[in-house]
Amino acid sequence: MLLAVDTSTTQVGIALYDGNTVIGETLWRGKLRHTTTLAPEISALFKRTNSDMDEITALGVALGPGSFTSLRVGLALMKGLAFSRNLPLIGIPTLDILATAQPARDLRLATVLQAGRGRLAVGYYIASPSGIWESDGDLSVMNVAELVESIHTPTLVCGELLAEERELLEKNEWVELSSPSRSTRRPARLAELAWKRYQAADTDDAASLSPIYLQVGAAIPS
Repeated sequence: MLLAVDTSTTQVGIALYDGNTVIGETLWRGKLRHTTTLAPEISALFKRTNSDMDEITALGVALGPGSFTSLRVGLALMKGLAFSRNLPLIGIPTLDILATAQPARDLRLATVLQAGRGRLAVGYYIASPSGIWESDGDLSVMNVAELVESIHTPTLVCGELLAEERELLEKNEWVELSSPSRSTRRPARLAELAWKRYQAADTDDAASLSPIYLQVGAAIPS
């Protein structure tokens, strides 16, 4: 069974997954108080699902982009578990979680996260011939007006958007907004992505695994 944790932003998620079934999943907004809430929520999820840590065979964690502090909380906890229990750890880019929630289509996909101070972190994807969203270019940081101005071809936009940001985007004829439910990062999707890599023995080095820091779009040393 795999334990997945996403603390990229104020939205936090944890899930238990065994390759066939989502055993349990919890999603909440934590106002960046992840240090005090994460471990108790994991314990509560184990209790609700009649599971325990001894059943975990792998760990999946969201790498960002996201808040520096919140990302470090999740990654530090998962690294600690990986080292103390000798468990494989798999890091998944946070925007990949959003992308996999969207049906593959013949248009560009823009995934977004709140970056603070009115900014958005934006990652772009295109659908491969096999129907899988693949990253297309580097991460960008911009405000919503800049995002609106940058879109000149049919583009599906999904992710964390305020009501006023959605309204502005809707004014661009080239923009199609994904629904709020498909714009929510479900930890079960993170678990599925991590499980696929776990089954392929494609795991990360827990010692060197680092978060993707939002402001610079690059990894921060551990």
